Amino acid sequence: MSNLHYLIRAPKITIENTPLLILLHGYGSNEQDLFSFAEELPKELLIVSAQAPFSLGFGSYAWYSINFDDKNGKFSDLKEAKESLDKIAVFIDEIKKKYNTNPDKTFLLGFSQGAILSYSLSFFYPNKVQHVIALSGYINTELLPQTISKDIKTSYYCSHGSVDQVLPIDWARKSKPFLDNLGLQNVYSEYPVGHGVAPQNFYSFKTWIEERL
Repeated sequence: MSNLHYLIRAPKITIENTPLLILLHGYGSNEQDLFSFAEELPKELLIVSAQAPFSLGFGSYAWYSINFDDKNGKFSDLKEAKESLDKIAVFIDEIKKKYNTNPDKTFLLGFSQGAILSYSLSFFYPNKVQHVIALSGYINTELLPQTISKDIKTSYYCSHGSVDQVLPIDWARKSKPFLDNLGLQNVYSEYPVGHGVAPQNFYSFKTWIEERL
């Protein structure tokens, strides 16, 4: 059992084998955050917004700790990150089974820390999700398996704010060459915003999702 708390938006159109969209929020947020997108997204989707397991207090949660010290500066707790990855993988399987969703149409959308884990999950658990939407995140090479499967068929939508003050744009820009090098289908775009999602960005990834339904 993953034991992750979640919110759900049922499909507004009933079809057989419903496509599934899982939402993973960023550090210090909660499952309500990205769920605000849900009403504007395609009607046939079952949308599930998961809450991260580590409480920071006052309604804030994290998928893993970000620590600060004098020697190393800012660094991520990779052990916690891997624990969360495994929980998310189990959670996706539980949701697919419980709601009988289309096994070939699973979308994973993450913002910031949620985007970092979305990338990682697609490599640790090849083809568990068919489509990754990574908003304001990057590929953390410390959170990748030693060998990347050559059988991955996942496609990626990657976007970032060009003046992001939390996760530098240079980190995000490495995602496209990394994915290209693996021969994986991907698009990358930048928007003139900070650590957030511009309206144009929202409509862009919404269209990208619609084209894959």
